[in-house]
Amino acid sequence: MVNHNSLRRQRSAKIVATLGPASSSDQMIEQLFLDGVDVFRLNFSHGSHDGHRANITRIRAIEAKYGTPIGVMMDLQGPKLRLGTFIYEKIDLPTGQPFRLDLDPSPGGERRVCLPHPEIFQALSVGTELLVDDGKVRLRVDACGVDYAEVTALVGGTLSNRKGVNVPNAVLPISALTEKDLADLAFGLDNDVDWVAMSFVQRPEDVIEGRRLIAGRAALLAKLEKPSALEHLDEIIALCDGVMVARGDLGVEIPPEDVPIAQRRIIHACRKAGKPVIVATQMLESMIKAPTPTRAEASDVATAIYEGADAVMLSAETAAGDFPREAVSIMDRIVHRVQADPHYQSRRDAESYTLQDNGADAMTAAAKQVAKTIDAVAIVTYTSSGSTTLRAARERPNVPILCLTANVSVARRLSMAWGVRSVTTEHAQSFSEMVRKACHIAHTHGFANDGERVVITAGVPFGTPGATNILRFATVDATHASVA
Repeated sequence: MVNHNSLRRQRSAKIVATLGPASSSDQMIEQLFLDGVDVFRLNFSHGSHDGHRANITRIRAIEAKYGTPIGVMMDLQGPKLRLGTFIYEKIDLPTGQPFRLDLDPSPGGERRVCLPHPEIFQALSVGTELLVDDGKVRLRVDACGVDYAEVTALVGGTLSNRKGVNVPNAVLPISALTEKDLADLAFGLDNDVDWVAMSFVQRPEDVIEGRRLIAGRAALLAKLEKPSALEHLDEIIALCDGVMVARGDLGVEIPPEDVPIAQRRIIHACRKAGKPVIVATQMLESMIKAPTPTRAEASDVATAIYEGADAVMLSAETAAGDFPREAVSIMDRIVHRVQADPHYQSRRDAESYTLQDNGADAMTAAAKQVAKTIDAVAIVTYTSSGSTTLRAARERPNVPILCLTANVSVARRLSMAWGVRSVTTEHAQSFSEMVRKACHIAHTHGFANDGERVVITAGVPFGTPGATNILRFATVDATHASVA
């Protein structure tokens, strides 16, 4: 019999880990879950549908074994803008040298190469900068047309076959979803992924299109990796279910010194809106090859937690690294240590966000205060859509949030949310059943001992999405609960 208490995380922020060649086995995925992973990421820039299906099957088997909902995120590749090929595979482009980009598919040389993306040329103007190979080479547009651009190398270097191209200061007339993405999305939805991470989001319309295609079958996570998305930040957050601070491409397209500012701004905006936010990319990068992180990396993870992120993510560290378990374990230890810091707790208590003018927000804010006043050990939320629980997470209470829901998909999606542990159970049919069930599950899952109090929020009629209008508190007993 599974000891639910032993599985309870001793932290509120969540850990997302990417699966790949280093971690795609029954044993390794189970160990990563036990080491602290809350959500597993499947990177559709790599791997096959068969491989991803096998990993989903493994995750669901572990979920059934331990009776704990586990989130599965599919991360769509998005458009990949790349150079064409060169006659001799690569060239050296000195700083200051003119060069030409065009649509001619023939292999390039010292003076030109194909850039097989007409949509890029449509968005260019004189003075636009292009970044090649993650910004290692910087090109300035001196003249351009519908099928060419004459450029000068501001920062020279090596250009080689199919290197990536970024256009940071332009909104490209291109969909965020390619044909590959559409096929991958259909596969993921058919295999019941919980989150869809959408790449290359430039504007609110991209998120609207993603929501239309997903049609409620999964939660939508907008990856913020384009400067243009930051110009529409509040609109994008309002339209999606969560956000990823995708510091990889974002760090290429904006100056490095601006990335921490953008990260803080995004986290703050998501916290204000009550939407889960993940900080991702290069968090423990050195652990791809080393068993311990650098001190700077440990500080980076800690900073994300201090700023209020719901989750932190491991990419190549667990997908292809030599020490996937060690990476998860140290991330778990860093998060746990930060959240035990009195400064973190005082900073969290000092945060204040304007509530919406509705009863549900007022009830959830009151639950946090009641829990603190009566020294409760948990807030129990009944939810059908997840909105009640996300409101509770937005308030960042000083006690864990135990989510009770009849919808397993909702339970899995909430594995991303700060401080939330979900249990699937049938809806209560009466007030007395609501209290008894909340106390029983809180006790059996290690959230409350005999004689301790829990705060309970729910909506009437029971099972109505977004109708949080009840707040009760109860004293837990091993066999029954007495309403205080």
